[in-house]
Amino acid sequence: MSAQSNSEINNVFPEPITPFHVATEQLAAEKMDKFEEQVPGNHPDPPAASQDEGDLNDLQLIILEKQEAVNLTPATDPERPRHLGNLASWLVLKYSMFEDVQDLEAALQARQESVELTPIDHPERVAGLHSLAATFGVRYQRLGSLQDLNTALQRYQEAADLTPADHPDRAGHLRGLATLFVHRYLKLGDLTDLDTALEKKKEIVALTSEDHPSRAGCIRSLAVSFRTRYQRLGALEDLEAALRNYQEAVNRIPADHPDRGQYLQGLAASFTDRYRRFGDSKDLEAALQTDREAVELTPRDHPEWAGRLQGLGESFGDKYRRFGELKDLEAALQTKEVAVELTPAGHPDRARRLASLGVSFSDRYHRLGALKDLQAALQNKQIAVDLTPSDHPELAGRFHRLGVSFGERYQRLGDIQDLEAALQHYQTALDLTPVDHPNRAQQLAGLAVSLGDRYKRLANLSDLEVGLTTYQQAVELTPTGHPDRAERLEGFAILLTARYHKFRDPKDLETALQTQKESINLTPEDHPDLTPRLHDLAASFVELFHISGDRKDLEAVHQNYTAGFKAPFLARPESTWDTGLQWASFADAFDPSYSSAAYLSAFHLLPDLLWIGNEIGVRHNALRRLDIGPATSSATRACMKLSQLASAVEILEQGVATTFQQMLQLKTDIDDLPSEHAEEFRTLSSQLYTGMAGGPISVARKRKELVDKIRNQPGFEYFLLPKPYSALCKASQYGPIVILNSHKKVCDGIIILNPRSDPVHVPLPDVTLDLLKSQKLMLTDLLNRSNVRTREESMSSRLFGQQECFTSKTNEEYFSDLLLWLWTNVVNPVYQVLASYGIHNGRLWWLPTGGFTGLPIHASPPTDHFIHSYTATLGSLLEAQSKKSAVAKFGVVGVTHTSLGWGNYLKGVNQELQKIRAVVTSHDLECLEADQATPEAVKQQIKDCSWVHLACHGTQDLIDPTKSRLMLYGGSLELDTILRMPLSNSEFVFLAACQTAMGDAELVNESFHLGGGLIAAGFQSAVGTLWSMNDQDGPLVAEIFYAHLFRDGRTPQVSDTAEALQIAVNRLRANNVPYERWIPFIHMGV
Repeated sequence: MSAQSNSEINNVFPEPITPFHVATEQLAAEKMDKFEEQVPGNHPDPPAASQDEGDLNDLQLIILEKQEAVNLTPATDPERPRHLGNLASWLVLKYSMFEDVQDLEAALQARQESVELTPIDHPERVAGLHSLAATFGVRYQRLGSLQDLNTALQRYQEAADLTPADHPDRAGHLRGLATLFVHRYLKLGDLTDLDTALEKKKEIVALTSEDHPSRAGCIRSLAVSFRTRYQRLGALEDLEAALRNYQEAVNRIPADHPDRGQYLQGLAASFTDRYRRFGDSKDLEAALQTDREAVELTPRDHPEWAGRLQGLGESFGDKYRRFGELKDLEAALQTKEVAVELTPAGHPDRARRLASLGVSFSDRYHRLGALKDLQAALQNKQIAVDLTPSDHPELAGRFHRLGVSFGERYQRLGDIQDLEAALQHYQTALDLTPVDHPNRAQQLAGLAVSLGDRYKRLANLSDLEVGLTTYQQAVELTPTGHPDRAERLEGFAILLTARYHKFRDPKDLETALQTQKESINLTPEDHPDLTPRLHDLAASFVELFHISGDRKDLEAVHQNYTAGFKAPFLARPESTWDTGLQWASFADAFDPSYSSAAYLSAFHLLPDLLWIGNEIGVRHNALRRLDIGPATSSATRACMKLSQLASAVEILEQGVATTFQQMLQLKTDIDDLPSEHAEEFRTLSSQLYTGMAGGPISVARKRKELVDKIRNQPGFEYFLLPKPYSALCKASQYGPIVILNSHKKVCDGIIILNPRSDPVHVPLPDVTLDLLKSQKLMLTDLLNRSNVRTREESMSSRLFGQQECFTSKTNEEYFSDLLLWLWTNVVNPVYQVLASYGIHNGRLWWLPTGGFTGLPIHASPPTDHFIHSYTATLGSLLEAQSKKSAVAKFGVVGVTHTSLGWGNYLKGVNQELQKIRAVVTSHDLECLEADQATPEAVKQQIKDCSWVHLACHGTQDLIDPTKSRLMLYGGSLELDTILRMPLSNSEFVFLAACQTAMGDAELVNESFHLGGGLIAAGFQSAVGTLWSMNDQDGPLVAEIFYAHLFRDGRTPQVSDTAEALQIAVNRLRANNVPYERWIPFIHMGV
C-alpha cells in the first residue's frame, strides 16, 4: 500500500491505524483555521500496508478470513479479543474506502466485544479502549449522535485513567480526549468542554519532550484552542497565548515541512485577531506577510490552497479598510473570488468564503457606488446564510453581515422592505449570540443603526428610544482600546442628535458633542473614517450655533468641516459629497465667506464620485442621484455673490458635462509627456476607453497612479487636473463665450470676452429657474402639437399629399412669444454688455446650463450679426481648437427606412444625398445608402472619414445617454460604440437625424446627446438639431451648407461650418417656413 493511500486513511481514523480527522471552523469574523487533531493509540494496524489496492473483492476475502478466525475462536479463548480487533481494523479500512455505514457498525460491534472480553488488568485493554473510543468518534463524525460522542469521551477517559502519568502512550489518550472535548464544545457550546480540552492539551505539551518531532504539532494544537476560547470570550490572555504558541510552533517546524503553510495560516489568523482587537497596523502587516508566506509555500493543487488564498484575501480586505488603497481592495476581491471558485459546492468552508467575498463587494460599493457591487454583496451573503447549518457558530455573524447589505440597499433605493429585512437579520444575529460573547456588541450596534433608520423613515419614537438604549449597550460592551469603539460612539451620538432634533433637549446635544469628540480622539489621523466623524461633529456644532449664536461655535463648524476634507483619505465619497453641500448651504446662510471653500471641497470629490473605472451609465446616473446639477449652479452662484467670477467659471467647468470631460481626458494628446510615461499612459487610457462598458478596477487604479507620477514631473504639475481660469479663457480666442447659470433663486450670465480679459458678469434679474422650466414646458407642448419629435414624413402626408401638419397661427404666436422672451430676458442683456466692449458681430459661443439647455437661444435675436455656436464645456472647445486638421475625406450615410417598418419612411434622404453628391464632386466621397448602411459599415466610415454626414433616424436615451443610437439598415449604432472608437482624424459631423442635440436639462449641462457625444468621441465640430428636422428641409439645408463650404473650389474648413449653417438656416427662414422647421438647427464646437 502506498504512502498516499495511507495519508488518505489518516484523514479518517485515529492513530496508529489513522488519525481522527477533526475539521472545525473558528469563530473569527471572516478568518479560517482548519486543523486536524491526531489521536495516537496503541492498537495494531494490520491493514495499513495494503490500503492502496482498493480491490473490494480482495478486501472482502480478507474480512471473511478474519471473520472466520473470530467464528472459530470460542468466547473463552484469550485470543478472541485479538481476532475481533483485527476484524474491526479491516472493517474500518473498508468503511474508509467505501463509506458503507454497515461496515462501521460491524467494526464497532467487534471492537466493543473485544474490549468486553479483555480483562481489566490485561496490558492490551488500554489499546482496545483507545481503539473503541476512536471508532465511536468516527461514527459520531458520520452520524452526529451525541451519545456516540459521549461514549467516545468515556472510553478515552478510561484509557487515560489506566495509563500511568509517565507512560509514553498517555499523550495519545489525552489527545483523543482533547479532540472530542473540542467537538462537544462546538456541538453544545459548553465552555467547560473547551476549558477541559485546553487543560488536556497543556498536559500533552508537558508530556512531549523538547526534541520530539510531534512537539510542534502539540503546541500548534494548543494554540488552536486558545484562539477558539479567545473568540468565544474575548479574554486578552487567551489571544496572547494563542499568538505565543502559534509563533513557537512555526519556529519549531522545519522550513521545508509540508505542514508549515498550515502553521503559518494559524499564526496569521492570530495576528489578525490582535489587529482587530487593538487596531495596531503592525499586527495587520504581520498578518499579511504571514498569509503571503503561507500561500507561497502551498502548491496550487493542494487541498488547502483555496483556504490559504481566503486568509490572504481577508488580510488585504483589512488593509483596505484601514488605509483605503484601491489596490488592496482589488487584491482582496481577486483572491477571494479565486478561493470561492476553487471551493466546490457542499464544501463546509464555501459559506464562509462566500460571506467574506460579499464583504469585499460591499467595500467596493461604498467606495465606487456601483449598484451591481451592492447586489453582488447581497447575493453572496444570502447564499452564505442559506448554506450555514442552524447550529453553526458563525451563523450569527453571517446574519449580521446580511443585515448590513439590506440596510445599504435601503439607504440606496429607499425600499422599506429592505429596512425591515435588515432589522430582522440583525435581531436574528443578536438572538443567536450569547450574552457574554465578544461579538454581542457588534450585533447590538447593527440593530441600533437600523432602528435609527426606521425612526427617520416612520418617526416612531419607540424605534429611537430602543435604538439609543441598544447603542448604549453596544458601547458599554466594547472594551477600551477596541478599534470599533470609536465607530460605536459615533453611532450613539448620531441617535442622540436625532433625539435632540425631536425634543430640543440641550443635554442630548451636549452628550452628542462629548461622545463625538471622544470618538474622534480614538480615531487615528490616517484612518478612513476620520472624515465622516469630523463632519458629524461639525454638524453638531451647527446645532449648537443655532442655540448660542456664538462666533466660536461658528468657527468650530468651519474648522471641523475643513479638517474633514483635508483628511488623507475620504472613505465614502457620496456621503462626503452630501456633507460638503450641507456645509456650503450653512455657509451661504450664515457665513458666505466660506461658501466657495465649501463648494470647492465638495467638487474636488467628483473624480471619486464619478470614478472613471465605472460604467459610463453608472456615472451618468450618479449625476442625477447626487444632484450634481443643482450643486453646480449653487456653487457658481455663490462665487458670483463674492465677485469671484474666475472661480465661478472654474467650478462650473468642473461640474458641467463631467462624464463628457472624462472621455476627453482618455483621449488626451500625450506628445509632450516624458517618454518613460507616454506609452504606458496611452495604453492604460486606451484600455479604459475601449472598455467603456466598465473598465476593470486595476486599469483605472494603475492609470491614477501613473497620473500622480506624471504630476511629479517638472512642468506637469497640473496634468489632467481641472484647468484654472487662465487656461480656460483661451477658448475665447476666436470669439466671446457666454456661460448661462440657472439657479433656483436667480440666474446669471458670465461672458469671457477674450483670453486677456477678466470674466464679465451679466445679471439676468427677470429670469428664474421656474420661468425657464415653464418656457421649456411650453416648447415641449408646441413640439408635441406640431408632431415634430421625429424626422419622418407622416403617413397622412404620403396618403393625401399634405405638405405639413403644422399651420396653426396660435402656435406661431407661441413660438414668437418664446423667442421674444428669450431675446428680452437673456440674449439682449448679453448683447448690451458685448456692445459696451465694442463687440457687435462675429463668432459667439453659448454654454447653457440647467434650465437654459434645450432652449433655442441662438434663434431669438430679431436680426443678427453674430454667428452662434454651442459648447458643452470650455475644455472641450479648447480641445477641438487645438486639434490638427486632417486631409478631408467625406463619408455620407443615407437610410430612408429601417426595420422598424413602413411608417418610418424618410423620403427626403435620397434627394439629400443627391444634393451632397452634386456639391462634393472633387473630393474623396464615400456613400452608404439603403442596405449598404449597416451598423458595421457606418462604424468603419465614421472611423475612416474626417467629414461625415448622417441622414437617418436617431433616438435619444435620457436615462443612459450612451444608449442613444443611429437607426441604420438591419440594426443600430449606439453612441457607446462610437465613443470607444479611435477617431484621431475626425473633424466634422452633420447629424441630419432625430433629436441629435437634445440633452438632459436636469443634469446642468451634461450634453450627452448624439451631437455632444460625437464631439466627445473626437469630432471638432458638429451640426445637430434640438428636435427633429422636417424631412423635406434636409436637401435644401445640406445643399446650401456644403455649397458654401466648397465655394469657388475651396477645401472645406471646419471653422467655416457655423457660418455655413447660418446661411442655410437663413435661406430656410427666408422661405417663410414655420418656426419649428428653422429653429432646431444648431452648431456645436469649433
